[in-house]
Amino acid sequence: MDFNLTEEQRAIEDGIGQIMSDFGDDYWLERDKVGGFPEEFYRAMAEGGWLGVSFPEEVGGADLGIASAAVMMRAIAGSSGGMQAASAIHMNVFGPKAIALFGTPEQKQRWLPPIIKGEQKSAFGVTEPNAGLDTGSIITRAELKGDRYIVNGRKVWTSTAQVADKILLLARTTPKEECERGIDGLSLFYADLDRSACDVREIDKMGRKSVDSNEVFIDNLEVPVEDRIGEEGKGFRYILHSMNPERILVGSEAIGIGQEALRRASEYAKERVVFGRPIGQNQGIQHPLAESWAQLEAAWLLCLKAASLFDAGEPCGAEANAAKYLSSEVGFTACERAVLTHGGMGYAKEFHVERLMREVMINRIAPVSQQLVLNYIAERVLGLPKSY
Repeated sequence: MDFNLTEEQRAIEDGIGQIMSDFGDDYWLERDKVGGFPEEFYRAMAEGGWLGVSFPEEVGGADLGIASAAVMMRAIAGSSGGMQAASAIHMNVFGPKAIALFGTPEQKQRWLPPIIKGEQKSAFGVTEPNAGLDTGSIITRAELKGDRYIVNGRKVWTSTAQVADKILLLARTTPKEECERGIDGLSLFYADLDRSACDVREIDKMGRKSVDSNEVFIDNLEVPVEDRIGEEGKGFRYILHSMNPERILVGSEAIGIGQEALRRASEYAKERVVFGRPIGQNQGIQHPLAESWAQLEAAWLLCLKAASLFDAGEPCGAEANAAKYLSSEVGFTACERAVLTHGGMGYAKEFHVERLMREVMINRIAPVSQQLVLNYIAERVLGLPKSY
């Protein structure tokens, strides 16, 4: 059992590091203040070929798998960019997995190359205000009329919808009351985000300001039948194939942010002198940071295990969920300790650790809550009765 990164994965770290070195603290602090999609960073990633890391070679991707994507996302988040940088390309890594797996050859050739080249951005339209994580209760409706579907409904927490060209959209094509289960009767579309039929309203939030989150009000959006992915009514099954990779990537990003926060805290602790000695000489500072180092390393190994299982085609639901849970917890703890190590200056934006702590909060909330992860493990791994 080899716990070392492959030469290819180390090359990914080096390549990402070179790009991130061009986008330092000042760039991301400005994005945090004024918002606006980090187009320059996104373009640099596209020009380097990084947006296609996990896509098939026949559409221009590198087909390196989720383990390599996890290495890439940890390296991106483990920089000045944090979740702003990671989220700017996150959707393009996991979201179109359903297209790659279940799309027709024509759909793959039509949709995936523009994503890889950075010519089109995608939004993820699944969550709804009155459904949340209960995906079977979504009510956005797609009614087939002739050769197209007419979609009406509302989505929320739709990232990058301010700048996206397309939306991966889950909508109900069969009324819930006619389905055996709530998750039946849902269909998946890759649709044009037509602004004449979609009212996109940005949500002001605590962090990750340069990557917009939105409510999307959909009023008679026309979607051609050829823009439906796979069979009608099986959309939920298709997006399941994106869920485990997303959990692994979110965990990897939390690890990256935690490691960057730990690096900043350690540097500050070596330089900050109080009572005639550097504060890093005090075990009250040393021990929490050392503990976070160990926790981050352990969580990273779990991310790699989950990714390796996924790439091998093995069941990985428990490992992917556990990786997301553990990484999010220890990543947040590392950021909190980094703020506390800085003392009063940890509250100042110029030292950046308060931004990292705000941004890593999202990893504990999305794409699934920590509590639902524990429910999953309790039921699926420990065999305990379902609680809801």
